[in-house]
Amino acid sequence: MYNEFYGFSERPFNVTTDPRFLFLTKETKEALSSILYGIHERRGIMVLFGEVGTGKTTLLKAAVKKLKNTVRIAFVFNTAGGHDSVMEMVLDAFGLVEEGERLSNASMFKRLKQYAESQTKAGRKPVVIIDEAQNLDFESLENWRLLSNLETEKGKLIQLVFAGQPELEIKLKDHRMRQLDQRVSLRQYIIPLNKKQTIQYIDYRLKKVGGGNVFDKGSLRVIWNFSRGIPRKINLICDNALLIGYAIESKIITKDIAREAFADLTKTRYKKAWTRGKGRQAKIFDFGRWQIWLRRQSSHILTLFDRTAPLRFALALLFMVCAIGVFGYLFF
Repeated sequence: MYNEFYGFSERPFNVTTDPRFLFLTKETKEALSSILYGIHERRGIMVLFGEVGTGKTTLLKAAVKKLKNTVRIAFVFNTAGGHDSVMEMVLDAFGLVEEGERLSNASMFKRLKQYAESQTKAGRKPVVIIDEAQNLDFESLENWRLLSNLETEKGKLIQLVFAGQPELEIKLKDHRMRQLDQRVSLRQYIIPLNKKQTIQYIDYRLKKVGGGNVFDKGSLRVIWNFSRGIPRKINLICDNALLIGYAIESKIITKDIAREAFADLTKTRYKKAWTRGKGRQAKIFDFGRWQIWLRRQSSHILTLFDRTAPLRFALALLFMVCAIGVFGYLFF
């Protein structure tokens, strides 16, 4: 909708996991290199940790894109159905199960083992990538550990890559999972972007679609404060800000537009947000119970609070005092 207005070839802040838009920081470069190395060297089990929205899936897709034809990959995104469901998706990705065929857990294990052996003899590496692995229960994780025991003298028959939120690390540290935890050969962490990286990330994505930096310094500061360096949040705020900018025919995204974009996404309004200390994450502050009550009464008044015009602020403050007075008189 706004691409032509801003001169973009496509939406720069689409929330889809497109590896073309992978922004490489020091941490993501290390994680990507480690995963590629671990697969090529048959290291067995690898784990990628990261908070929601930090780009784990995008990084994994970038890794898949870089792997050559000597690798056979089963990429599983849905882990909510239990171990048998995940195994069925893996077999289906490898082309080992016919439509409507139902196999027992032992039969699936045997079929996958035979496939891994045949592919290894042919010089190819079977790789199973399980995203959202924090949803796997302890029984499922244990079954995957047993599968990882399949090996030759030169390395593991099947390479396993788990990607999940910090809850996955907590599960692996559970006493019941100590055997699996000891078999993890590579662990990588993706962390949120800092302020400088957030600005670079926005500029990187804009250049990818052939556009200039339409965000002014004030808007970049607001986006950093509200997103806390989470790429998915950055994308959502920026995309919404560009839509608002297009609607009001503004070629530059200002801090007021960025604030409105954040408010539209969260249905809340804040006077300001800021960070404490270099490199720390942004902390957003509320201003008491009166503001919570006021937000429920009138979105128009809240809009006035977001402006800096003295007259509007004075009128809003007067209305607030009157409202609180009437409220106190009636109920107290």
